Amino acid sequence: MRYASARLVLQAAILVSLFTSIAQSQTTTAAPAPQGSLTTTQVNWPQFHFTFNGTRRNSNETVLNAQTVPGLKVKWTYTMGAYSVSAPAIVNGVVYVGSNDGYVHAFKASTGAKLWKYKTGSYINYSSPAVANGIVYIGSWDAHVYALNASTGAKIWSFKTGNYIDSSPAVVNGIVYIGSADSNLYALNAKTGAKIWSFSGSPGPVNSSPTVVNGIVYSTSGYNLYALNATTGAKLWSFTAAGVVDDSPTVANGVVFFGSDDFYVHAIAASNGTELWRFQTNGYLYSTPAVAKGIVYIGSNTFHTPETGTFGELNAQTGTEIWHYGTASGETSSPAVANGVVYIGSDGYSVSALKASTGSLLWTYQTGNYVDGSPSVVNGRVFVAAEDHKIYSFGL
Repeated sequence: MRYASARLVLQAAILVSLFTSIAQSQTTTAAPAPQGSLTTTQVNWPQFHFTFNGTRRNSNETVLNAQTVPGLKVKWTYTMGAYSVSAPAIVNGVVYVGSNDGYVHAFKASTGAKLWKYKTGSYINYSSPAVANGIVYIGSWDAHVYALNASTGAKIWSFKTGNYIDSSPAVVNGIVYIGSADSNLYALNAKTGAKIWSFSGSPGPVNSSPTVVNGIVYSTSGYNLYALNATTGAKLWSFTAAGVVDDSPTVANGVVFFGSDDFYVHAIAASNGTELWRFQTNGYLYSTPAVAKGIVYIGSNTFHTPETGTFGELNAQTGTEIWHYGTASGETSSPAVANGVVYIGSDGYSVSALKASTGSLLWTYQTGNYVDGSPSVVNGRVFVAAEDHKIYSFGL
């Protein structure tokens, strides 16, 4: 086992980690469009991870880049009835997002016009919608998984688990994979909501959002990372960290990347669970990694007063730090990567864009409260929800 660690110098970390891996995309290429407009050929951001393997990378973005991003401005906002930490999904020109008053919202991506909203039985916290085949899937603190008609918001089915849901669903091959605070990861029939299987690992909530690659589901619970057979739910292997794992795994080029309360970013062989290396930060890691062109980005923070942060880059072969970018607050938001730019939310009431190759700040916007929700970048727009009750759309 090879360890490479470097103590980051600031008290709280937004760590952006670089790893050599190849991100995969499931979308169609978008054609360039006039500045300020959505692209003509629409690219979808259908679920929290963007792709079901969890890369949070849009490789088809053509409008926003390091040269154009400094010109971003607010195109529209919509004020919801409560704050939101849910990451928006954007499919066929519609933005879907959950809010803490229990509603699932649908907005027109170009204008922010409200199309519909659906009330669940409790809060929608970190669960972010997944959209597949005209159906919106999301979890609620009323312990239910919901399937809604994407056009109308009408409920198609719901499935009751044993506790609240903060996990975001992944929809692959007609199966919805989602965790619950009842310690189970569930596989549900996407059309009917019928349970196919459930897996219970270590005690404690399954808040992470599963990733699915090559017939294997990767999920975290307690101190553990699990690899499960996607068809049967049988455990293939597990890896135990020294701290609770609250973020979600990313899989790229045969490696699983995740962070933990043990302050480490871990790189694990996807085939057998062997640890390849780890990198030590000086903060807790709640942010889910994003992977793009051999680079993995991840946020971390401490709860010291005052909170500060660091954005960094790691070599995938050795785990050594290449660069870092300091911030004034900690990070829960998961980064998004598109066309050479990294987008991050912050507890410092802001959403920002960094140049992926150097970590230099390209653009920032001050919101009215924390941005713990994760940005989605598609068709020349940046969509993000904040705790000031608003969802924002930024464009040129």
